[in-house]
Amino acid sequence: MPATIIYNLFPLLVGPINRWHGHLKRIAALGCTWIYLNPIHTTGLSGSLYAVKDYFGIDPRFHPEDGSDPQEALEGFVAAAREHGLRVMLDLVINHTAIDAPLVQEHPEWYAKNPDGSIKNPGCIDPADATRVTIWGDLAELAYWPVPDPEGLLHFWDQVLSHYLRLGFAGFRADAAYKIPGWFWQRLISEAKSLAPEVQFFAETLGCRIEECTQLAEAGFDFIYNSSKWWDFQAPWCLEQYELFRHVAPSVSFPETHDTPRLSAESGGNPAVAKQRYLFAAYFSTGLMLPIGYEFGFQKHLHVVHTRPEDWEEPTYDLTEFITRTHAMKAACPVLLTEGPQVRLTPPGEAPVLLLKSQDQGPGRVLAIIQPGPEVAEIPAFPEAAGGSPREWRELTPLRDQAPWPAAGPLRLDPYDIRLFFHPALPPLPPPEMAP
Repeated sequence: MPATIIYNLFPLLVGPINRWHGHLKRIAALGCTWIYLNPIHTTGLSGSLYAVKDYFGIDPRFHPEDGSDPQEALEGFVAAAREHGLRVMLDLVINHTAIDAPLVQEHPEWYAKNPDGSIKNPGCIDPADATRVTIWGDLAELAYWPVPDPEGLLHFWDQVLSHYLRLGFAGFRADAAYKIPGWFWQRLISEAKSLAPEVQFFAETLGCRIEECTQLAEAGFDFIYNSSKWWDFQAPWCLEQYELFRHVAPSVSFPETHDTPRLSAESGGNPAVAKQRYLFAAYFSTGLMLPIGYEFGFQKHLHVVHTRPEDWEEPTYDLTEFITRTHAMKAACPVLLTEGPQVRLTPPGEAPVLLLKSQDQGPGRVLAIIQPGPEVAEIPAFPEAAGGSPREWRELTPLRDQAPWPAAGPLRLDPYDIRLFFHPALPPLPPPEMAP
């Protein structure tokens, strides 16, 4: 299988389906292998992409400008993407519907209820402040713990999946997958794969508790999403989570999403920060996701209600060559296409940060050297804990000479730098010891 490199084509920023075609050549040239579309279904009154009213309808904001049939246009786009070597995945939102969806009236028994019997609105608690609770009044929460009518609900979602499989979709990103029992996913996924064996499922598991993620282990997901975007390169949680979750499924890293602020806005338009976080994501896990506009330093937040094609921006910078070479580097290095053992060689709190990664089986190791902050730094000598001879390690970093580790003198790091080195022959690392 080719490398899993996903381009998030945020539909509200691009507009009607006929405009999506203009991005295919550019996305393919970047070396991406997937296009991920956020929900494109008919929405409820709020207009949020994630407040789905009709799973079989296409939202009018995406209808072709020439008035042609939107379903046929969608099928045509998926076929055109395939001609460019790109598979297309669709967001799958099955933990809630729009509050004004017909399903609320047709199947009220499928929904979670408040103590007074009214339909429950989903919500979330801020993990940093338990007093901050967000309730989404435009959404109606479906009941899964337990499922009141499992056969009826499974049949409905089977129909949704089979509809989009017939249109040519090759994958589905399961929104908030951890909110749904693993056994329910297992039945849905196995049914879909009986219709299209090559279809892949990606579980969005950001912010979930360990037990919520591990209960998905037998669900059959091909990938999960990880939280490395939020790592400060020091706290132990990221590597601990990586070691636990890599046994559930390989994961996808990213530098930002539609749910986060734009990194370029947060960094003041610093391309070095954008390069660091993207190359780190490429190193860290099996899959990689590139949000639309990241390559150009876009700074406007991707809003699930208000974003429009008029929000397309002039580039702050252009990382096209860097990103293309990053993708080629990842595709050519077996260690970067697996979720093998990964350890830190430097103590917590120390910078630069040295990480070492291998496959579970097979030779090869990749050494990542990260300067988190705005200072110039040096590695005075080769880290012997990485193994092998310094001259046997060759640089992988895009836009740098693919030379061996310096024979003499320190390795210099620029502000917000990241350097990758590869040894093709060293044996796999032992699994790291987990703290009790």
